[in-house]
Amino acid sequence: MNDDVATTVVSQDSKNIALLTWIGTIFFGFIPGLVFYLIKKDDPYIQDQAKEALNWSITAILGYCAGLILSLILIGVLVIVAVGICHLVFCIMGAVKASEGKPFRVPYALRLIK
Repeated sequence: MNDDVATTVVSQDSKNIALLTWIGTIFFGFIPGLVFYLIKKDDPYIQDQAKEALNWSITAILGYCAGLILSLILIGVLVIVAVGICHLVFCIMGAVKASEGKPFRVPYALRLIK
């Protein structure tokens, strides 16, 4: 976790944008995380949460692709359902933490963007 994010006071605007990032991730995948990661370079909290949402979105996409490939042997449907449930739950957990102004880390996300 970034030390700047843990020690600074987070403004309400930053909380709202981070909340929108997590909620947008539910519906639009990696796009909100990527947009806010590239646009909001001046706010460390938004940058951190956008990076985390983007990492989780990439992990979920890889899980969906694995489920799609495994659906040829019928177990992939269960993988797709499991990834979908995890995606929904982790995005909601991220949105709740973002509304409180606390940093959130998805437990099973691949940290591809550092």
